[in-house]
Amino acid sequence: MKKPILLLFLLLVTGTGCLKAADGKLTKLVNPFLGTATLWDEADLHYVRRREARTWGAEVFPGASVPNAMVQLSPVTQFRSGAGYQYEDSVIYGFSHTNKGHWNLLHLPLLPVTGRVQADDYASPFSHRNEEAHPGYYRVYLQRYGVNAELTSTLRCAYHRYTFRQGDNMRLVADMTRNNNRVDQWALQREDAHSFSGFQDGEGRIYFYAVSNYALTGISQVQGRRHSVSVVDFANDASGAPLELKIGFSFTSVENARKNLEAEILSKNFRTVRSEADEAWEQLLGRIRVEGGSERMQRIFYSCLYRSFLWPALRSDVNGDYTDASGNIVNGGFRYYTNPSFWDDYRNKLILLGMIEPRVVEDVIKSITDRGEKQGGYMPTFFHGDHASAFVAGSWLRGIRGFDLQRAYRLLLRNATVPGRGGRAYLDEYLRRGWIAEKDTLNVPYYDEYKAAVTKTLEYSYDDYATALIARLLGDKKNYRLLMKHSRNYRNVFDPSTGFYRGRVESGRFVSQFDPYYPYFAYQYREANAWQSLFYAPHDPEGVVKLYPSKKAVELKLDSLFTEPWRGYEVENLTGFIGNYCHGNQPGHSQPYMYYFVGRQDKAQCVLDSIMNHYYDMGSQHLALAGMDDAGEMSAWFVFNAIGLYTYSPADAEYLVTVPLFPRVSFRLNNGRTFSIEHRGNGRRITSISYGGRPVKGWFLSDSLLQEGRQLVVQTSE
Repeated sequence: MKKPILLLFLLLVTGTGCLKAADGKLTKLVNPFLGTATLWDEADLHYVRRREARTWGAEVFPGASVPNAMVQLSPVTQFRSGAGYQYEDSVIYGFSHTNKGHWNLLHLPLLPVTGRVQADDYASPFSHRNEEAHPGYYRVYLQRYGVNAELTSTLRCAYHRYTFRQGDNMRLVADMTRNNNRVDQWALQREDAHSFSGFQDGEGRIYFYAVSNYALTGISQVQGRRHSVSVVDFANDASGAPLELKIGFSFTSVENARKNLEAEILSKNFRTVRSEADEAWEQLLGRIRVEGGSERMQRIFYSCLYRSFLWPALRSDVNGDYTDASGNIVNGGFRYYTNPSFWDDYRNKLILLGMIEPRVVEDVIKSITDRGEKQGGYMPTFFHGDHASAFVAGSWLRGIRGFDLQRAYRLLLRNATVPGRGGRAYLDEYLRRGWIAEKDTLNVPYYDEYKAAVTKTLEYSYDDYATALIARLLGDKKNYRLLMKHSRNYRNVFDPSTGFYRGRVESGRFVSQFDPYYPYFAYQYREANAWQSLFYAPHDPEGVVKLYPSKKAVELKLDSLFTEPWRGYEVENLTGFIGNYCHGNQPGHSQPYMYYFVGRQDKAQCVLDSIMNHYYDMGSQHLALAGMDDAGEMSAWFVFNAIGLYTYSPADAEYLVTVPLFPRVSFRLNNGRTFSIEHRGNGRRITSISYGGRPVKGWFLSDSLLQEGRQLVVQTSE
């Protein structure tokens, strides 16, 4: 960063005009392309690009979906990329039906074509000038084939509408051997004159049943030198009507895919399905209404709110059937969902999900409990972390009670206390020492795999705290005391001589080679450097402060974090810097709030404003986020901070109050009440907080107070 101090302390100007969505529709404010572009310029990256590797974007998709659905119907511009779509690409390989944004899924890519099919080269060029996306709808013109492709969807079904040129033969490429995973098996067969079905492997076997408005004339396989594809041919008639495909999906069977199709989409036309998808999003977005502020910030806000509700994804059928962790088809009487991305959406997104869709959260917790009981007896983890504990505790304490807390606790307690395959990595070391040892080595390349021992120790201590909250609820005093003791283990990797968390070797001494500026993928820290790992212990910020000589020392350390320039390291998953703070990767997302605990809320707000102003519509097209969205975590971060609340410790049923971007916010609660947030004053330094006309002590508002549905007033001055 060439001018870090100036960038840091540049206050955000949001404007005061009132904006209304076109036709009163909040969905008109959503831009599904936001986050699809990649950062390329040195000014955005804060380093010079020397490698061919593409810097990670938000890795999101622009296609059609409804909230937390089984189907995400989206264009594929390249395989083995985050979400299959990069805005800078120029060709489309097909429209896939599952998507998360993590280099996986992209089941069953289909592409309408005409003429002779070349299996090694069938993708079509397209132009952004003839492409559009809205919640629940996507359209693009395929230049190679002269086809206007429109897509919409329901929970478990996809609706394709292809308008061909008059007289062109209508064909469909089904790339059955390819998605973002390894495809071991697949099948494609004709069912009757207008229907075909099959399945495709690749992170789960997905079955499908498709019905066409045109008769099928054949299904064939076309072999190229390097690749082969399936081709479905359709009979032409004189009507010139678009080719329409209604496709039901299931992770249990072709028969259930057909049932899903019949229940959700078979009797409906394209316009109706698109309208229903739009209305589903309108109802969800309408739970939070913001007034005033700039048009730019309103558009970012509703685009981020939209993006927060695409994952976890549904995996059960309309009749309740799902394939469980043992591979059996069962029916638990609830909707079965994929695992959340616990690293990192436990920080905020899962709490936002519960605030707006509590029934989804209840079923997600039922799903992970079912999965844990059938797969080793541990609650599912994700990537290198744990964090289901914070999700379960935070949900229950916020009044979401439609799941068996005792069953979930048994699994979470096992995660925290019983080493074994399927649970926490290196838990035996953690329990024996109170920290995880790292290898003492020199000159570690970024992508070398180690234990990420510091990050694991820090995060396990927080997970222990979250599990302790549940132990206390259930009256398990013995394990409550044990887990609370373990929750202080974060202190064991703090090095007072440097003021950083630092790796320790088997003997207990700190690692020899220590450079707080150097980023690591898994040595000491996970996808971070020592600066980006500062202060993590959201359950005990006051305890973190006490690790330093004084509050002033913490303040100065924070100032250095945000002003010491990034040293120019080129790492594709670390972008979006303010000094050494990295907003493009989640480990440091709680760092700005530490200013609150040393009496400098004004500095925290300055950083938050700068992040919201600079890091959510970056790049030449203003379509890039600072880094990977991680299934909605980065989007939810913006949503919370834009309305003036943040889940600093998501396991605790409270919210840190910040200064909202908008003069007024209203949030409709699940109990039917509405609480509002009003910002009074022209500054960003909070002088008082009141709720329902009564002063709020400190910086936190409890969820129990919030549920009363009153007015939160944040008073500020210059």
